[in-house]
Amino acid sequence: MSTLPHWLIKRTPKSENIKLIRSLIGDKVNTVCESAKCPNIGECYSNRTVTFMILGNICTRGCRFCAVEGGIPTPPDPMEPRNVAEASKKLGLKYIVVTSATRDDLPDGGANYFAKTIIELKKISPETKIEVLIPDFKGKEEHLRTVIYAKPDVLNHNIEMVPRLYTHIRPKSNYYTSINLLKMAKNINGNTVTKSGFMVGIGEKEDEIFGLMKELRSAECDILTIGQYIAPSQDRAKVVEYVHPEKFNEYRDFGLSIGIKKVISGPFVRSSYLAGNY
Repeated sequence: MSTLPHWLIKRTPKSENIKLIRSLIGDKVNTVCESAKCPNIGECYSNRTVTFMILGNICTRGCRFCAVEGGIPTPPDPMEPRNVAEASKKLGLKYIVVTSATRDDLPDGGANYFAKTIIELKKISPETKIEVLIPDFKGKEEHLRTVIYAKPDVLNHNIEMVPRLYTHIRPKSNYYTSINLLKMAKNINGNTVTKSGFMVGIGEKEDEIFGLMKELRSAECDILTIGQYIAPSQDRAKVVEYVHPEKFNEYRDFGLSIGIKKVISGPFVRSSYLAGNY
């Protein structure tokens, strides 16, 4: 599907806003806003909100929906946690989202760098709320504990899509590893605020969406984001359907009805979009 429906037409980002944010945070820090070609970048940068991406911008998995490049990453920058904290302070952020490329090449999947970044952010901006959007760490509890013990305000791990699509679109990831990771987080610390998100329009069926939401509820997921899949380039998975905004409202209402505390659902919703508002 190539022609966007009218509800997915968004104003072109103002390049001066992107240049301003980039000049403030410098070239030592990556943002997923740029690496993942997020359609909300103009709006977010205008509001001086960014999602930092640590551990480089090369992913070891290369899922077929994602704009982040797959390949062999470079070694982590030991100064990165501090650089992220300093960039956050320059921007005056009150709510920070930190994510990473998946780093299966690292013994702990990058968990220690997440923890170090949280610690540095708390040192330099103690009043700021911190959300981390983590990879699955191959389901290893000890690595998840490393992050949780650093005390982020929100622990986010995206389920991304219904399980049937994993083989075709996320062949190096496992749906049940992700569900279990969310359950594990609550077992480690029941007060941990957990969050997840998935895309629609990538080939799922409606009953699969409802089933996925029920599984997230059983994992005690507190916050859920649902957004429209938009192919970042021609060599990525194709869009199967552009879901109407009214359907997003139905998904939101269903999620709330089964006990998920907060559901943010809409065509432009992304996992970290306006995260501080929720």
